[in-house]
Amino acid sequence: MSCRPTTLPLEDTELTSIARKETVSVRIGNVTMGGGAPIVVQSMTNTDTADVGQTVAQVEALARAGSELVRITVDREEAAAAVPLIRAQLDKRGVEVPLIGDFHYNGHTLLANNPDCAEALAKYRINPGNVGFKDKRDKQFSQIIDIALKHDKPVRIGVNWGSLDQELLTRLMDENAASPDPKDAREVMHEAMVQSALLSAARAQELGMGADRIVLSAKVSAVQDLIAVYRMLAERSDLALHLGLTEAGMGSKGIVASSAAMSVLLQEGIGDTIRISLTPEPGGDRSLEVKVGQELLQSMGFRAFVPLVAACPGCGRTTSTTFQELAQDIQAFIRDQMPDWKRRYPGVENLNVAVMGCIVNGPGESKHADIGISLPGTGEAPAAPVFIEGKKVTTLRGPGAAAEFKLMVLDYIEQRYGNPAASREGAPRTAAE
Repeated sequence: MSCRPTTLPLEDTELTSIARKETVSVRIGNVTMGGGAPIVVQSMTNTDTADVGQTVAQVEALARAGSELVRITVDREEAAAAVPLIRAQLDKRGVEVPLIGDFHYNGHTLLANNPDCAEALAKYRINPGNVGFKDKRDKQFSQIIDIALKHDKPVRIGVNWGSLDQELLTRLMDENAASPDPKDAREVMHEAMVQSALLSAARAQELGMGADRIVLSAKVSAVQDLIAVYRMLAERSDLALHLGLTEAGMGSKGIVASSAAMSVLLQEGIGDTIRISLTPEPGGDRSLEVKVGQELLQSMGFRAFVPLVAACPGCGRTTSTTFQELAQDIQAFIRDQMPDWKRRYPGVENLNVAVMGCIVNGPGESKHADIGISLPGTGEAPAAPVFIEGKKVTTLRGPGAAAEFKLMVLDYIEQRYGNPAASREGAPRTAAE
């Protein structure tokens, strides 16, 4: 089964009307970023890249979850030598997701010594804060750009506040201290990050790299800092922008912080690709960051990735857990099936399913969904009306109602998306009436 990531054309989804910041389009393998293309979701492995088997498995899992770009660490010779082997195995498995090489300190040497690695990667990530120091900085940066030009690869110039160019920061701090109207130290740090990215991009262009081969990022770990820095970048450059809150944290903290920062910027039309940098729990699912990124974009109306399952939060009227279990079951089933459904059922990502727990909002919410069920709450008659495209089509009863509704959802998907020429009128087949 192919796990080819695709960037949906604008007309394929019901997108928000928010105006996007105009940026230069960048082609990364089979994915387009910027230039009005849909916002791309990407992720990063946490395996030892030298371990080909583990890295291939994790890249495939991330791609199946919907990651359209996957970044891997290239930190030493063994890792660089493994990259073409990883690419070859992914290709054999039909996993066409572009790989991005993450380089620090010795990227110029690793790329020069391993031309097969340089060719196998779809993009290089360079950190101007540690690409080289003092008189070696420009030489080593230039070497990476020259290799990227030779292999026709784009680069991401990724500034990070944890490894900011200290010479640049010191100079700006000194200039600020001598100013008659000095700024807050935090504002100076923001300026240093923006200048580091823009100066490096200008140097890459001096060396012959086109704007259509450059992506910028400037990552910090505080929400307000991220918003401030990217507003500055967007105002002063039309290069494609990669959004991400670095070191966001674990669990709900990381999800909330990343969403809070990026939703503000996305609402302002800033950002061409996002990565949710979650710290996984021990033994946790790395692909959670992909799901969060997709849900952020889908919740804001920028993309559609998987059918939405609406479910009520539950209250004293919903003492049964049936609606919770059914909603969870259907959502998990949908996500598992999406790689196959995208090929078989074009447009299925726009489907809306409702699983409600009582009569208060249940029928109304179910009518608003493409297909919905309102399960009985405490003290209500043991009956579950099912609505399809706003019309009640049947009432399910008995212990098998939940399983029967799941079959109705599958049947509805087949009828609506499996044969586009077929009429959408009428109810799916069901044994209950």
